[in-house]
Amino acid sequence: MATPHISAKKGEFAKVVLMPGDPLRAKWIAETFLSEVKLINEVRGMYAFTGKTKNGHLISVMASGMGQPSIGIYSHELYSGYGVEAIIRVGTCGSYQEHINLFDILVCQNASTDSNWASQFDLKGGTFSAGADFSLLNKTYEVLKAKKYPLHVGNILSADIFYDVDPHSWKKWASLGVMGVEMESYSLYTTAARLKKKALCLLTVTDHFLKEEKATSQERQVGLYKMVEVAIEVAEHFS
Repeated sequence: MATPHISAKKGEFAKVVLMPGDPLRAKWIAETFLSEVKLINEVRGMYAFTGKTKNGHLISVMASGMGQPSIGIYSHELYSGYGVEAIIRVGTCGSYQEHINLFDILVCQNASTDSNWASQFDLKGGTFSAGADFSLLNKTYEVLKAKKYPLHVGNILSADIFYDVDPHSWKKWASLGVMGVEMESYSLYTTAARLKKKALCLLTVTDHFLKEEKATSQERQVGLYKMVEVAIEVAEHFS
């Protein structure tokens, strides 16, 4: 039952998939948090694994690659070709706001974008507001509050450009209260809406635009551990 970009067999993906961008991070999540792990895809180096959590729940982890076209392809094939019901993106981002600090966790209720992704729907000049599944978002919020991890819920920017010719372009988004920036959530949310599936973007802040701070590689690992721990607990609830 392979799709054009995934070689897994029918039934090898769990109902819930955690989706980091980096293939090596997908491998790290599988090896660190799951047991009885099986590699089910490595087409184009986009590793996917299925395994059991410590509580015996079956979940999958797959890399999305970088950017909206990439996650758009993989999420569409997972939802439509493998019967996946929910995708939780676990990624990193840059903060636009003074009160959102390094290693805080962002729960992305909505995603804005500078992409023309929504133009495919021919909305006659309108713009689709892409949002998370509320049941996933609510459960994630409950888990984060119980663990007393620093968190923020709100709007994220899914940007198409990493090296912007205008170094100040981010400020117009910050002025509207956008929490920060990454590169995938809008197309994930739009794909989920189109296919009537569930999606949520969960992010750890590793860069700060105002304070000009960046996390080290070691600090990233520690910060990401907490986010993935939360995502797995949420995934268990929906598996």
